[in-house]
Amino acid sequence: MFKNHWKLAIRNLVKRKGYSSLNILGLVIGITCCLLIFQYVAYEKSYDDFNKKAGRIVRLRLDSWQKGKLAWQSATVYPAIAPTMKKEFPEVENFCRLIDANLLLSNPENRNIKFNETKGYYADSSILDMFNIQLVKGNPATALDAPDKILLSETTARKYFGNQNPLGKTLTARDGQPQNYEVSGVFKDYPANSHLIINHLLSYSTLGKAIRLGGDSTNPTETAWGWYDFYAYVQLRPGADYHQLQSKLPAFCERHINNAPWNMKNNVKDALFLLPLKDIHLYSNYNQEAEVNGNGKSVNFLFLIAFFIIVIAWVNYTNLATARSLERAKEVGVRKVLGAIRGDLILQFLTESLLLNVISLLLALGLAWLLAPLFNDLVGSGGDKFFALPLDYSLGFAGLFLLGTFLSGAYPAFVLSGYHPITVLKGLFKNSTGGLLLRKSLIVGQFAVSVILIAGTILVYQQVQYMRSQQLGVNINQTLVIEGASALQDSVYQNVFQPFKTSLLQQTGIKSVTASSSVMGKEIYWTNGINRVGESSKSAVTLYLLGIDYDFLPSYDLKLVAGRNFSREFGTDKKAVLINEKAVDLLGFKDAADALAGKLRVGRDTVTIAGVVSNYHHQGLQKTIDPTLILLRPNIRGFYSVKVDTKNMPSTIRAIESNWNKYFPDDPFHYFFLDDAYNEQYKADIRFGKVFGLFASLAILIACFGLLGLSAYNVLQRTKEIGIRKVLGASARSLVLLLSKEFLYLVLISLVIAIPLTWWVMNSWLQDFAYRISIQWWVFVLAGITAIFIALATVGFQALKAALTNPVDSLRTE
Repeated sequence: MFKNHWKLAIRNLVKRKGYSSLNILGLVIGITCCLLIFQYVAYEKSYDDFNKKAGRIVRLRLDSWQKGKLAWQSATVYPAIAPTMKKEFPEVENFCRLIDANLLLSNPENRNIKFNETKGYYADSSILDMFNIQLVKGNPATALDAPDKILLSETTARKYFGNQNPLGKTLTARDGQPQNYEVSGVFKDYPANSHLIINHLLSYSTLGKAIRLGGDSTNPTETAWGWYDFYAYVQLRPGADYHQLQSKLPAFCERHINNAPWNMKNNVKDALFLLPLKDIHLYSNYNQEAEVNGNGKSVNFLFLIAFFIIVIAWVNYTNLATARSLERAKEVGVRKVLGAIRGDLILQFLTESLLLNVISLLLALGLAWLLAPLFNDLVGSGGDKFFALPLDYSLGFAGLFLLGTFLSGAYPAFVLSGYHPITVLKGLFKNSTGGLLLRKSLIVGQFAVSVILIAGTILVYQQVQYMRSQQLGVNINQTLVIEGASALQDSVYQNVFQPFKTSLLQQTGIKSVTASSSVMGKEIYWTNGINRVGESSKSAVTLYLLGIDYDFLPSYDLKLVAGRNFSREFGTDKKAVLINEKAVDLLGFKDAADALAGKLRVGRDTVTIAGVVSNYHHQGLQKTIDPTLILLRPNIRGFYSVKVDTKNMPSTIRAIESNWNKYFPDDPFHYFFLDDAYNEQYKADIRFGKVFGLFASLAILIACFGLLGLSAYNVLQRTKEIGIRKVLGASARSLVLLLSKEFLYLVLISLVIAIPLTWWVMNSWLQDFAYRISIQWWVFVLAGITAIFIALATVGFQALKAALTNPVDSLRTE
């Protein structure tokens, strides 16, 4: 019997090629989209899953409240916190601290092998066990147990030593005073789906040793409660709940941080929060993140779109199946007269549904495999190059596929198998009002989703364009930025940088050269608590510090709203600072003019405000403008910004590199163009907009198939009516309007449903941006007009076809 059902299903599939092709096309598009999105979501949610202990590891976050307001939230904390928690809380089994170890490393056996390494950390030895770092060479017990030991990833080791065994060899850090590190181990390249990129690790005690050699004997890497540049991870004991540990942290902060005299005097309160390791990539976007993280809202929204698209495809199958109900009803009537029972008919129709879905699935799998590389490039995924789904997502999709196949085939199967043979064969067949209401409801649902996607696409595009088109308050065009030299000692560097700068300014095509501790698009990590001198009632506030030379403001066209720039004519400028307008407000000055000549306490120094700089966007518009204090540092090493003429860029770059190699032979020459680097901050949002738009278009296309099916069904039901109206003189135009207006009502209903949902969803998404657009009414009008146009184009085709049919043929069908 089952074999016979398969034969009949195949025969029906081949017999009705147009119907089958339309069904398969919609299903293939829907399933392919769903598979590709599942792969992307699976990868985004797989971050840190490779770590077997990930479920017991949490990272600490530090929030600082100043003057009763939240000043900042940081992914980094104080170094004394984690070891103190281990002593006081039985839930804590282990801890690990990391702090950036950016080094200029070279192989002393071949000094031409030199690289700036920016993806490494000073780390407690516990990192090897907690983070599942697997050594292929070296002893885990001793690899990080003493100062001046370094671990290298396999790729990094090959950079410096080729195929030689690096164990026991030496690498030299040439950041100022040369320092040798012993290679004590080599670890497998750390997985890409980690919130950390780790290319090298230095023993934590190495940092402590360097600080002691610098003259600080306070052991700050263990005891500091004010140096918040350390990532701190805590491993909980089996069975411990991090929520319970979280509830103990307010009292912990009061004991160790907030009761400190400085904090109490300056009305500063800190709060600590725990974030599970697996949540960091998607749900952590705070200050000083180790890497640019993903966006959990965007990922979850795409996951929801995947369900919408595949459900729309199955709804279409249902609608297209009912569009053929008149034809299949006669078949059912004949089968029942010949003795077929309802159960056999249901099984027959379900078999047809399964066959169509299986064919579509096989085609979709092939298409997903082919499109996966292009799709991964589009979304910026670092997952598998070709299509692959983890087992849990594969099983989830299999369950979804079987359920969708059954439900999409069940309605037509149960409805068609229930027709009475005598009624059908006498030509008195009509569908029930309930069935028609269900199909209309499905169309309303489809187009409500379509309108949400159309409006959402417009809003995402608007937000991205808004961020990219806003005036930054600073000129970043035609700026080539060189990463600062670090090999020379300070006493030598200050006598080399100025001649280097002078030599560049003599080159054709170079307009200006300026040095700074940071450049636009780079997060400023240099902060300090600042007090106004003589204002005892004023609390200390955190300001972001930027070191610049004399030429920074004019090179970047930064405007002064009060006071003056640093000048060589003023010998006192070593004790002078500039602040931005945001800092003026935060420090409690009335206005920019009131801030001039104001005295500030910066660390142990007292400085005078010489000028106020207009606010500018140092980072992208996703983030607020930071209150900034600008210090004069003529020989700062961070970055060198070179304003260039773009007419003959290759020769200009060669001239810059030639000068670089002359003055800084031990430093690699690394540069980037500032506008490109700045726009990298928007890359994720731009990609999300493209992906959103792509899948919105595909969802709308699939929805049109459903509308096509229902309009075809409507024409079949009204064939005799159309013929009579044409005989009585109805025009083609009036018939098209008659057959289309019912579907326009459905689209209008979908608009009423979609508008509040769209506003709620997109308003939630926009909350992630510090500077954002407001949702305008015309967006919904445009989305509605687009949906109506699509509906008219789809339904109008069927209506026009019916209106142009010979009425004799229409009446002959009854």
